[in-house]
Amino acid sequence: MREFELPATFTIPADVSMADTVFRYAQDSPDFVPFQLPSGSGWSDVTAARFAESVTAVAKGLIASGVAPGDRVAIMSATRYEWVLLDYAIWTAGACTVAIYETSAAAQAKWILEDSGTTLLIVEAQRHADTVREVAATAPALRETLQIDEGAVDELIRRGAGVDDAELRARRSAVGASSPATLIYTSGTTGRPKGVQLTHANLFAESVAVRTALSEALVEGKRTLMFLPLAHVFARAISVGAFDAKVTVAHTSDWTTLVDQFAAFKPNFILSVPRVFEKVYNASRQKAVDGGKAKIFDKAAATAIEWSRARDEGGPGLGLRLRHALFDRLVYGKLRAALGGECDLAVSGGGPLGARLGHFFRGVGLPIYEGYGLTETTAAVTVNTSSRQRVGTVGRPLDGHGARIADDGELLVRGPVVFDGYWHNEEATADAFVDGWFRTGDLGTIDEAGFVTITGRKKEIIVTAAGKNVSPSQPEDALRAHPLIGQCMVVGDAKPFVGALITIDPEALPGWRERNGVAADVPLVELIGHPALVAEIDAAVAETNAQVSSAEQIKKVRILAVDWTQETGELTPKMSLKRNVVLERHAVDVEEIYA
Repeated sequence: MREFELPATFTIPADVSMADTVFRYAQDSPDFVPFQLPSGSGWSDVTAARFAESVTAVAKGLIASGVAPGDRVAIMSATRYEWVLLDYAIWTAGACTVAIYETSAAAQAKWILEDSGTTLLIVEAQRHADTVREVAATAPALRETLQIDEGAVDELIRRGAGVDDAELRARRSAVGASSPATLIYTSGTTGRPKGVQLTHANLFAESVAVRTALSEALVEGKRTLMFLPLAHVFARAISVGAFDAKVTVAHTSDWTTLVDQFAAFKPNFILSVPRVFEKVYNASRQKAVDGGKAKIFDKAAATAIEWSRARDEGGPGLGLRLRHALFDRLVYGKLRAALGGECDLAVSGGGPLGARLGHFFRGVGLPIYEGYGLTETTAAVTVNTSSRQRVGTVGRPLDGHGARIADDGELLVRGPVVFDGYWHNEEATADAFVDGWFRTGDLGTIDEAGFVTITGRKKEIIVTAAGKNVSPSQPEDALRAHPLIGQCMVVGDAKPFVGALITIDPEALPGWRERNGVAADVPLVELIGHPALVAEIDAAVAETNAQVSSAEQIKKVRILAVDWTQETGELTPKMSLKRNVVLERHAVDVEEIYA
């Protein structure tokens, strides 16, 4: 067993609230610009004074709407300024924010609204209102749904006009470090999603520790464009850290025009998931291919990776430095320009980046500091920094936090960013901890300097390249309900989308042959491409996809000409999938899905 822990360099005040900074800035730095909003072809400033005024007015509106101390208020919206405004207003009113992905299916929203006991739901647009219309009627505590695009913020401000300042001060003063700040639901390997309750102390600790670790990025005067979903703990944690560090933030949810938005906003750093970095690399190479410069790009990429690796091994030699300088003029400068030209670094989380991309981007002059964390750890609990970075690892524990490798290889962590327990789920909470350490469910190693490397996943949760957690059990169970499907396994770990391997039930095959006029002697290897069979499988996949969010939907399948059984080794005696066996035996099929 290996263990590494760093001493705390901060304390958490007992009366801390994440809304405190809003009003401190309004008094001490009223002209500071924490946010910028799109305005025509440019950006308009939201000063600290204006933000505090808006937070106050919206918080009063929440009180006037019947939101009591400790009540849950849910936000179902894409990333935008109003998300942050509502978040701080909810805290100011003494309530707790429930985060719902804007891509969530109706069944997912229904469970979250019912389990959390949400009293007020704020959605972004009509499509979200349509999604929750029927399920909202069944949530016992939910009294009202407001819509941002239909003037929800203005309506709350209007309602709160009669609430006096004394009542708001009383609400604020009642909030402390142990008060719940947010509920974020995370998928489990079985059963319904669990509500992770994070306190103001958790968010405060994350903000302080991350600002210390990423002091080059989270520092006054820097700028960043937030495009990750704020319903995800990764974006949320950096959002509060940026605000506390006096970083100016703009928001967008349009990933299709990110390059244009980078050029307009010129961020100093970006927060992203591995999939975005993969797209930047792939798009750059494709552009080079289209321009007949593929060989130049490939040599430049190889040089960047070699140069980065050499930095960890005594430094690059003269020849490598000359090649690197040449490609910096020919290739690397254009890549940096695509991010706005002023981006000095990036932070990656939500999924594994990989050493290749890490070395490539560091080699082109854009170091990516990869970290590791879960919803239960308020995002990062380990992270690489400018002074301590080992590409391919997820860094060292944050100040005041520790990491340990259990006897079975599981990574355990502890520290003030780690949550206290799941919402109304004592059994799951008890199972999540051992001797005061949180069981991450991931396998890892810790080297002599404290750098953590994730080597596998003990639990079955899939983390796509976009950082989306996907529980495979629900779609697999739904697909297996189709009579033609024998077994299936969802894949997509560190991949751009979710796919599935599917086998045909041998007992259902004779009936299918008869219905479709296919002779009994036609081998299965020829049947798996039959249009009628493919159509049935596609229909089953479409029906399954209707039950989950867009990020969890199965985009491609591979129908196999073999079945999985206990005898052949893919199934346990309990008929559970041996996922590692399936992945090993069908590695080529999985690659075909993403070819």
